[in-house]
Amino acid sequence: MPLFQYKAVSPAGEVQEGVLDAISRDGVLAHLKTLGLIPIRAAEVGAQTATTAAAISAGASSGTKPVFSSRHIGQDELAVITRELATLLKAGLPLDRSLEILINLAERERMRELLSAIRNEVRGGSSLSKALDVHRAVFSRFYINMVKAGEAGGALGGVLLRLSDYMERAKELRDTVVSSLIYPAILLGGALISILLILLIVVPQFKQIFLQSGAAVSTATAALFAVSLFLRDNWQVIIAVVLAAVWLVSRSFQQPASKARWDRRMLGWGIVGRLIGRIEMARFARSLATLLENGVPLLSSMFILKETINNAVFRNALEFVARELKEGRGFAKPMLETNVFPKLAVQMISVGEETGKLGEMLYQVADVYDREVATLVKRALALMQPILIIFLALFIAGIMFLLLDPMLGMMDIKF
Repeated sequence: MPLFQYKAVSPAGEVQEGVLDAISRDGVLAHLKTLGLIPIRAAEVGAQTATTAAAISAGASSGTKPVFSSRHIGQDELAVITRELATLLKAGLPLDRSLEILINLAERERMRELLSAIRNEVRGGSSLSKALDVHRAVFSRFYINMVKAGEAGGALGGVLLRLSDYMERAKELRDTVVSSLIYPAILLGGALISILLILLIVVPQFKQIFLQSGAAVSTATAALFAVSLFLRDNWQVIIAVVLAAVWLVSRSFQQPASKARWDRRMLGWGIVGRLIGRIEMARFARSLATLLENGVPLLSSMFILKETINNAVFRNALEFVARELKEGRGFAKPMLETNVFPKLAVQMISVGEETGKLGEMLYQVADVYDREVATLVKRALALMQPILIIFLALFIAGIMFLLLDPMLGMMDIKF
């Protein structure tokens, strides 16, 4: 049977960890519960991995720090901590004791420091939402308002559990896009490297051969030699220009007016624009549904979500919808007037608004566009890969033709 490394907490708040063999992860969780423990983590590992993990855990508990440790706290790590805190709170442990347990479970010094600061704020009389608000660089306004809603409703554990579900679904959407782009990025990088090697190494050798033989070259071949020579002699300048261009583009994205123009252009880039629009729609629908489900009013949710939307066109449309909603015009109708949100999504939201099941319908909208994002990514990859391959083949074939032309001329001279 497979081995599972687990971490659990006793009713007294003591952390226990070890390795169990079981048929599945659910079996491990059920067994831990029969022992009166609160399961926190359980992951399948091999025998060698389990031994190594146990040694690492022992080193961490003895105060040994890892050689490499990032100071940044990512959303994936935050989602794990959120779920663990929700599990402890739903098991009936006090908030400060739950935070203390998470501090002992944290593997990175940066996370221990953050949790320690939050625990100290809570012990000093602050609510969890106020303690999180001090660390705005880590916790978004969306996260903090969700926690605040859970505190107001007396169901902080349940809210944190739903928040962790939201973060995991957002991670799945992000991972779908990122993992799908890995192969095209490798393919494009390989193509660029191949082109540079040909221009910087192969072409100059042919140039020397033609110069020594005195063979006549065409204007196109001479232009190829000139490009190769320019790249070889000015590569530092080219790199500097590329870096400067990247810096200027990144700076322009920081300017609201310039970013709005870029966002508007990208939405018109065919399948790329459709993909961006679907990603923003899925994120917006799931975020709004999560806020509404936890008792945050619709209008307040709109102003909170305004800060979570990356695309300026969608953000401006959301501001218009929020203003119209404040004036009593409803939710779906102003969305349709913006001509930004997909019509299918607006129709589904309209049905949810009319039936009083807006939150439930928003979840369905998010699921629909999550699936559509996956479909669009596959379609884009199916189109991109042959285009890259054909481009590389044509480019190399063109270079070979330009190099073979003088060689054929040399052969004619001999014969």
